[in-house]
Amino acid sequence: MFLFAEGGGEHHTPLIVEFINHYLGEPLYRFEMAYTYPAWEWFFNKIGVKATPADVFGPYTAENAIPWYTVMFVIACILTLVVIWIFKGKLSEDDPQHGQLTLEAGFVALKDLIISVVGNHGYQYFPVVATFAILVLISNLMGLFPMFMAPTASVNVTFALGISSFVYYNYVGISENGIVNHLKHFAGPRLPLLLAIIITPLIFGIELISNMIRPLTLAVRLFANMFADEQISSQISGLAPPFTQFLLPVVLMPLAVFVAFVQTLVFTLLSMIYISEVTHEPHEHKHGGEHSEVTGEAVATAHV
Repeated sequence: MFLFAEGGGEHHTPLIVEFINHYLGEPLYRFEMAYTYPAWEWFFNKIGVKATPADVFGPYTAENAIPWYTVMFVIACILTLVVIWIFKGKLSEDDPQHGQLTLEAGFVALKDLIISVVGNHGYQYFPVVATFAILVLISNLMGLFPMFMAPTASVNVTFALGISSFVYYNYVGISENGIVNHLKHFAGPRLPLLLAIIITPLIFGIELISNMIRPLTLAVRLFANMFADEQISSQISGLAPPFTQFLLPVVLMPLAVFVAFVQTLVFTLLSMIYISEVTHEPHEHKHGGEHSEVTGEAVATAHV
């Protein structure tokens, strides 16, 4: 982020984005103008919006046919795989390397967190939650390096992450409880008939709206903090270039790293909490005990 600080904090396109658009932007631009642009025009006319796609999404050009946040997020996905592969190294029980120890420490911390939030059965959701955590962390940290920008500083990326979390925890709730029971938990506890007629629809409406806006709250929270972090750093670094571009990052870098980790924790923790609301501990032991009691009574009756 400090590489592009000069110029009043404006977002400059990273060189890698310009390079990709130089070779792939023109054919993609022609595709957009032939198909997606008319499709958006038709949609806006149907809903009565008097605006063109260019008014809503910005100018359509070959230079921005592939947005910077798309390129940065794809790089973040690739870096996530590379970082895990590097840290994993050659797995060894007898002589683990520093990377393996670091990866194991993160694994244990995240595993303990999801079990404490969701329950003992929460470990089955660990792969998806861990993917969220690592991907968001890598995306947040990318803005600290030259030639890169944090994709989470774009609301488009954070909305995609928020919608992914929303879809996943609702999928978990529906797959475990069924669509009817999943919707039923929005209605709150069982109440006497008279209160249920008045209070239950109110609770259901509030809970339904609260759940529907969760992708928005997840997205805006992550985007606002990461965008503000980049803008503040860019503005401060641009006060007296080139001195502030080289000296201030030494002071601001630890704070930026702290913000990146905190926002990763917040997004991951909220996703865990949402999963905990729609899932429950299995009751095999309880059912097994009831089955044993019934079987014992039947055997005793038969002997009598």
